[in-house]
Amino acid sequence: MAPWTEAEKDAFLHSQFQLQRSHYRLYYAEARFDVIEHEGRPVGRLYVHRGAHEIRLMDIALIPAYRNRGWGSELIRRLTEEAEADSKTISLYVEADNPARRLYGRMGFRPIGEHGPYLLMERRPASNAGSAPAIADQPGDAGG
Repeated sequence: MAPWTEAEKDAFLHSQFQLQRSHYRLYYAEARFDVIEHEGRPVGRLYVHRGAHEIRLMDIALIPAYRNRGWGSELIRRLTEEAEADSKTISLYVEADNPARRLYGRMGFRPIGEHGPYLLMERRPASNAGSAPAIADQPGDAGG
């Protein structure tokens, strides 16, 4: 099989993005999609749903040149501050072997369940760290 052309790669990536976006809009109609920029150039994305009792970090991604520079940690830190201020749990899905899992662990997220190849992790606010999880899983939800 011949390697993909640039046009085929672009079409595939566009298709995958549209499918993911459709899924997120179906299950998280109020979610916010932000493009992360540096000096006017897009370098990543952040998809977050803010519910009544939970913040769902649906997707966070940085292009390789901007990884391991503290950017992801800073974005997650801001979300944890918001969650603490509002007494909300933050949850996310991550593949079990994704290196970002270590970052989430350092930032106070703990695994609470599995969904196929994904782990559901959450970080509860200090004000209710001992209470039961307030997670409402959506079928097919696999952000991260």
